[in-house]
Amino acid sequence: MRHIRQLEDQSVYILREAYKHFDNLGMLWSMGKDSTVLLWLARKAFFGQVPFPLLHVDTSYKIPAMIEYRDRIAREWRLDLVVGQNKQALADGMNFERGRVECCTALKTNGLKMLLDEKGYTGIILGVRADEEGTRAKERYFSPRDKNNDWDFRDQPPELWDQFKTSFPPGTHIRIHPLLDWTEINIWEYIKLENIPFMDLYLDKGDGKRYRSLGCAPCTLPIESTATTVDEIIKELRATTVAERAGRAQDEGRGMELLRKDGYM
Repeated sequence: MRHIRQLEDQSVYILREAYKHFDNLGMLWSMGKDSTVLLWLARKAFFGQVPFPLLHVDTSYKIPAMIEYRDRIAREWRLDLVVGQNKQALADGMNFERGRVECCTALKTNGLKMLLDEKGYTGIILGVRADEEGTRAKERYFSPRDKNNDWDFRDQPPELWDQFKTSFPPGTHIRIHPLLDWTEINIWEYIKLENIPFMDLYLDKGDGKRYRSLGCAPCTLPIESTATTVDEIIKELRATTVAERAGRAQDEGRGMELLRKDGYM
């Protein structure tokens, strides 16, 4: 577990550096495995407290169990939970049948931008991993966006020998990624090591299926799997050749790249 502890130390360091250098931070929490590990690390970094709000962009299409988990953990851990929503888009009938990229843009990307504008957050912390999806591999630990939260993935600051750029021109919005070097297996190894509570949607409940990645209910499919424990998930992942987000509809084609370029998580 030495490598896991090294990853933990690095993530804690990144979290503390972010808190030191940037004002008015928020941390996105999707209730999935990655952002829940990130939340656990934040509590470790700040001695059981989380000194910034947890942000959830609610599309209204999440699996109900995810919302129940969100509210329960927020109560038990006394989190400052801020929920944002693009209510106008929902009132106008926005849904996945209009096109998944269009729906994600309205309810997730624009929903997040509206929340950032409303609350004035100058930086947000996310549970992004480089191995999860192609565009995420182009990120930095401290990744700048312009004033509109748009991301130029071709123009990123170098981060060599753990030297991180934390000084940016006024008006720059910062995305911070403490989990960038973690892998999917590392996440589950850490969940096991720390006994972190996670959603049982990741486990087979007897029908031979479980979720490997969580999103909106209409656009997220479970995978064929009989894994009922974390150990069985880890064993399964060591042998699989299927991409982690194969069940996420918005990843089809260049959908994710276009979404993230415009400010998606």
